[in-house]
Amino acid sequence: MKAPARIEAIGSEIAIQWPDGAEQYIPMERLRAASPSAENVGERDLVGRVYGGTDQKEFPGVTVTGWRIIGAYAVQFSFSDGHDTGIYAFDYLRALG
Repeated sequence: MKAPARIEAIGSEIAIQWPDGAEQYIPMERLRAASPSAENVGERDLVGRVYGGTDQKEFPGVTVTGWRIIGAYAVQFSFSDGHDTGIYAFDYLRALG
């Protein structure tokens, strides 16, 4: 999957245009809840046990304050609650929309 052609914050959503012309609009609160970070989903050990993570599924009022492309595979978003450790692979990000 190629990098988004364009990313913009519009109101309370992140608008993403993909190189194939597809567009998606993801609510910022949903994007925060879907963060694939260890802080959010925990970490697995060698036998599959999950450590850490959170049960929090809603982040009312949280907004995206910035983002950056990571290599040729992902986007990292920064949020108003200070969270910025989630790395959203392009495939994962596209599936969210």
